[in-house]
Order: sequence, then structure tokens, then C-alpha cells
Amino acid sequence: MKTKYEAIENVDNIFGIIDQHEQRPDLSFITLEKDKVIPTLIHLRDVENYSHLVMITAVDFIEDNKFQITYLLHNYENKTDIGVKTLIDRENPTMQSGHKLWKQFATYQRELHEMFGIDFPGSPRINENFALEGWEGIPPMRKDFDTLEYSMKTYHNRSGRKSYDPKTYMKKQLKQDIYKQYPKKGE
Repeated sequence: MKTKYEAIENVDNIFGIIDQHEQRPDLSFITLEKDKVIPTLIHLRDVENYSHLVMITAVDFIEDNKFQITYLLHNYENKTDIGVKTLIDRENPTMQSGHKLWKQFATYQRELHEMFGIDFPGSPRINENFALEGWEGIPPMRKDFDTLEYSMKTYHNRSGRKSYDPKTYMKKQLKQDIYKQYPKKGE
């Protein structure tokens, strides 16, 4: 049985790793050029036995004009995970589709398309609504999406509604809960 370290060394020798980070003994992340991601995922699945696709996620690095896509794979034999990360251009957010590798791949890609506007050409049903039926405008997980502006346009102001400062409100609630558990003498 190969170790996670051997698998990462093999990937580096074949594809060239840009960066590597060990989060904990059973979880490491590697960063690759975007055109090497799908071949690396195939290698990890077919050669290194990272057979389970745990998830695919994205992060918006608006300051750098990049999206980071992370694919997390699990190996049941050695009980380790490897995250494969890549950066793509935010102005033209396109990534090769891997929908033929795992069945759930297409679902994750549809979610990233809808929430971030990342395109995965050739992925099945990529342009169909996923969770935001009828959504128009900027994808809501992009950092330049203005949640306050959206809320003000979408939801009317309700009379009688109160807003609480979370710190003050929680302090008051905690105090009330303590007095319920430990009432003052004579109560």
C-alpha cells in the first residue's frame, strides 16, 4: 500500500506540483497548473487509489482576479485525503470538465457554474438551473455580489421588525438563561 507522500511524489514527478501543503497527517493539498488537474485526478484515482471524490469547491480571490478550484479525493486503503487545487482567471472562468471521471462531478460543476459563473464546457446540463431557479445577474458567491443591495431590492421592509446587536442580544439571553437555572433567593 502506497502512502500519501509517495502518491504526492509520483504526481510531482509526472505532472509537476507548484505548491504543496500538509494540513494534517491524513490531509495534504497540492497546487497544479489548470491543464494538469484532470490528468492528475485520473492518475490519483487509477494509479494511487484515491477513488472517492469527496467534493469540489471554489474560492473567489477577487483581489488577485482568480478563482481557486479545489478537488478533494479520499483513499480508503490508507485513509488519507489529497486536495488538488488550481487557479483560474476570474475574467474568463473556464475549467476543463471532469464529468466522465465520477458521476457526481457534473453536479458539483453545475453548482460552481451557478454560484460563481465558472464554465465547464461539455459538462452535461451545465446551463440548467441548479438551485437558483430564475436567477438573473451576478452569481451570488462572487465577492463583488452585493448582498445588502440584493436584500433591499428583493425584500420589503416589514413594520414592527426589530434588529438586535448580536453581542448585546446574546449577553441578555445568557443572563436570562442563567437566572432561570439559578434563581435569586426567595424566587
